[in-house]
Amino acid sequence: MNESIHHTLSIAKREWRSYFDSPVAYVFIIIFLMLMGFFTFSLAQFFEAGQADLRGFFVWHPWLYMILVPAVTMRLWAEERRSGTIELLFTISATPLQALLGKFFAAWLFMLLALALTFTVPLTASYLGSPDTGTIIAGYFGSALLAGAYIAVGMFTSALTRNQVISFILAVVIGLFLILAGYPPVTNLLSHWAPLWMINGIAAFSFMPHYETMQRGVIDLRDIAYFASVIFFMLFATQVVLKNKVGR
Repeated sequence: MNESIHHTLSIAKREWRSYFDSPVAYVFIIIFLMLMGFFTFSLAQFFEAGQADLRGFFVWHPWLYMILVPAVTMRLWAEERRSGTIELLFTISATPLQALLGKFFAAWLFMLLALALTFTVPLTASYLGSPDTGTIIAGYFGSALLAGAYIAVGMFTSALTRNQVISFILAVVIGLFLILAGYPPVTNLLSHWAPLWMINGIAAFSFMPHYETMQRGVIDLRDIAYFASVIFFMLFATQVVLKNKVGR
C-alpha cells in the first residue's frame, strides 16, 4: 500500500514539475486569468451591474474549461505513447492505475492553482459591497469539481490516440456535449422526435444543473456524487484503454 502511494506521488511530482519546466504553464495561467477577467468584467459587465455577486464570474467557467483544460490534458498520455515511454513507465515505475492517479492529481492541482489565482475577483466584489461568502465558497467548490471532471475527460481522450490535436478535439466535443445536454434549446429540439425518457436521460448527463446549483450557494451531496461519478467513470475508462494499449 505504501509503495503504491509512493509511486503515485512520485508520478504526480514528476508531472507537476513538467508543467513548470517549460513556459507552457505560465502562458496557460496568464491566458486563463486574462480570459476570466475579460469575461467577468467586460462581457458580464461586472461593474455596470451594480451588484456585489459573482454570477457573472462563475457562469463562464464551464466554457473556459471546455477549451483550456483539454490543452492541459492532451499531452498526458498522447505524448507518452508517441515517444514510446509509456511502456517504460509501466515496466519500471508504476502500474497503469498509479500512473493514472498521479497524472490526474497533478493536472487537477495545476488547474486548482490557476483557479486560486482568480482570488482578486472575490476581493474586488468584497471591496465594492458585501457578497455572500457562502455562495462564493460553494461556487469555487463547484468549479473545482467541474475542472476535475474535465480533466478526467481529457485524460481519457489523450489515452485514445497518439495525436495531441485529435485528443484536444475529442475532449472539446465531449465537453460541449456535457454542457449542452441539459440546455432548454437542446431538449426542446429533441422533444420534436425523441421520447421523454430519452430526453431526460440525455439531460441527466449535463454538467450544468449540478454546477448551477453550487453557483447558487447550495452544496448538495447528489451534485458531489454526480461529479465524482463522472471522474471515476472516465478514469476507469482511461485505465481500461491503457491496459489494452500496454497489455497489462
